Amino acid sequence: MGPTDRALAFITDVLANDRAIAAVADDGTLLGVAGYKYAGRGFTDGSLRDIRRHYGLIGMCWRVPFLAMLERAEAPGTLQMDGICVSDAARGRGVGTALLEAIAAKRQALNCERVALHVIDINPRARALYTRLGYQPGKVEKIGPLRHLFGFQSATRMELSLQSANNPAQLT
Repeated sequence: MGPTDRALAFITDVLANDRAIAAVADDGTLLGVAGYKYAGRGFTDGSLRDIRRHYGLIGMCWRVPFLAMLERAEAPGTLQMDGICVSDAARGRGVGTALLEAIAAKRQALNCERVALHVIDINPRARALYTRLGYQPGKVEKIGPLRHLFGFQSATRMELSLQSANNPAQLT
C-alpha cells in the first residue's frame, strides 16, 4: 500500500475499532492486534472514495484490483480473520495465542460456527500456531505470477470449527 506515510494514514483512517482485539502490555504498549470480518464488515472499512482521497485517482486505479484479490467473503456462520500481527518484541511470549483465543471467544459470543483464516506459505510459525490451536487446513490458493508482487506463492484456508474448539485435546 506504500509509500509508508500514505499507507499509515489510509489504514488509520479506515480501521474499524469494533472489529479488532488488541493485546496491550501493562505500560500501554501495543503488543498485537487481531482483526476480523463479520456480517459484511471487516477490520478495515475503506471505500473507493477513501483510497482515492489518500492515493489520488491514478494510485487508486492500480491499487484497487490488487486489493480485490486479497478480499475474502465470509461464509454464513463464519467469523473471518482479517489479519493478525504481533510486535517483534512480543513474539514467542503467547500474545498470538491469547489473540486467537480471544477471537475464538468472539466467535462464540457472536454464535458463529467457525473461525476461518488464510495463512501464507512463507509463514510456517503462524501455521504451526494455528494447527496447535485446532485450526484445520483446507483449500490452498496459489496466486501465480502475483507472487512477485506479494512475496508469497500460496495461502491455505484454515478453520476452527465449533466442534474442534470444544475439543480440549486439540487446544493443548
